[in-house]
Amino acid sequence: MYKNLLKPILDILFAIVLLTILAPLFLLVFIILMINNNGKPFFFQKRPGKDRRPFSIIKFRTMNDARDQDGSLLPDPQRLSGIGKLIRSTSVDELPQLINVIKGDMSFVGPRPLLMEYLPLYNEFQNQRHEVKPGITGWAQVNGRNTISWKKKFEYDSYYVKKISFVLDCTIILKTIIKVFNRSDINSSSDVSMNRFKGNNNERD
Repeated sequence: MYKNLLKPILDILFAIVLLTILAPLFLLVFIILMINNNGKPFFFQKRPGKDRRPFSIIKFRTMNDARDQDGSLLPDPQRLSGIGKLIRSTSVDELPQLINVIKGDMSFVGPRPLLMEYLPLYNEFQNQRHEVKPGITGWAQVNGRNTISWKKKFEYDSYYVKKISFVLDCTIILKTIIKVFNRSDINSSSDVSMNRFKGNNNERD
């Protein structure tokens, strides 16, 4: 009952309440990034949701479009601006995903949505993460985030899918709040994101 009925209702209600409360912060960051990123405050990218259905994830844009002399985008760390580092280190860049929650694309808690290009690489065990809606935060995020291996990440995702409950969701949200205030497990400088997933035929790797 919680997974299929109560959880979606609570997601939308809390997302509307939070977006209302945080509207001044949302507007302030929006204005700053409009100026800093030449009128492009948001980052949109296709990600796989529940049942592998694609949706457009929304984040505040923390990287600019700086290019080298050949017109190619510079490496991620070089495109991460000073204000972008601050916004990312405080996880404020995730704030627009409340809109994804209201739209029904995401949940507050669930496996983080990864890249579309990874879909053909998943084995059956790894693909379990798509049995539920992706989340703004998740069991893997409060147990290491980008500092853990892909193997461990998929194990945490599988655990969440099998054990999903109101108590577990509340635990993850509480741990997330603590980590945001402590700014732990957040890559905001040289390592902008974790290594790319290359696939593995081992069931749990």
